[in-house]
Amino acid sequence: MNSIVQQQFPVLEQTLALRHQMLDMLSDTDLAFSVANNPSLGALCREMGETERTYIDSFKTFRQAWGEYRHEDGDVETSVEALRAWYVELESEMKHVLSALPEEDIQGKMIDRGHGMAFPVMVNFHVYREALLVFYGKASVYLKMMEKPLTEQWRLWIG
Repeated sequence: MNSIVQQQFPVLEQTLALRHQMLDMLSDTDLAFSVANNPSLGALCREMGETERTYIDSFKTFRQAWGEYRHEDGDVETSVEALRAWYVELESEMKHVLSALPEEDIQGKMIDRGHGMAFPVMVNFHVYREALLVFYGKASVYLKMMEKPLTEQWRLWIG
């Protein structure tokens, strides 16, 4: 068991739980909701999934390939169940990929994020968690505008 699994998975699980709490309060119709000059909530959710895919791949290849992946199933923008299934798949793969990393890679490898930027594996993991939190902050605007009741964890973690 590597240090990411030992030290970070409990917080990662709590962080990912927020996404499922959000999905539990949404309907397919809610995914079409948009804020002026911004994407629909469904499109925002798809974008987060595509971002998550770049992080999964970065832990496999040690290169973050921004903008090279587009999820082929557009239903994730309009169907809560399709979105949920995709997120569960991404989360499972992320945990598998992170669990398979040798400790030597976690301690010694860098992930090339492009534009002359490279982060150690553990830092890239933390930036991934931060990306989730940024997504929740964006989604929170939509949820509040739709007057959705936020969970206690959502209120404590996101506001």
